[in-house]
Amino acid sequence: MHRYKDLKFWQLSRVFCNDIYIITKSFPIDEKFGLISQLRRAVVSIPSNNAEGAARSSNKDFKRFLRISLGSCYEIETQLLISFDLGFLEKEELEKLNNTLQQIIKMMSKFNSSLKI
Repeated sequence: MHRYKDLKFWQLSRVFCNDIYIITKSFPIDEKFGLISQLRRAVVSIPSNNAEGAARSSNKDFKRFLRISLGSCYEIETQLLISFDLGFLEKEELEKLNNTLQQIIKMMSKFNSSLKI
């Protein structure tokens, strides 16, 4: 069992959740059940799956949950690009969010590769 709260990518993904919640407050209200909901659910799943995976009894299980978290990252990346295309995000906002997301992806991927099964 791993101490997920000590993992830098878990900590950064919590900060990223806050960033996504704040930015989606400015989205059009008619996106409440569209992109707002999709982005918020996907971003919450990153630290949640990391925590759940860390609680599993084997590294094999943990790696599976890390892959799910990575999938959520790429889902968010796509949704942010769509949000930009629709004019809901400024270029600077997109770049800032994407930079943070790429940091999370790199850290998670490196950690995932280091886990022995």
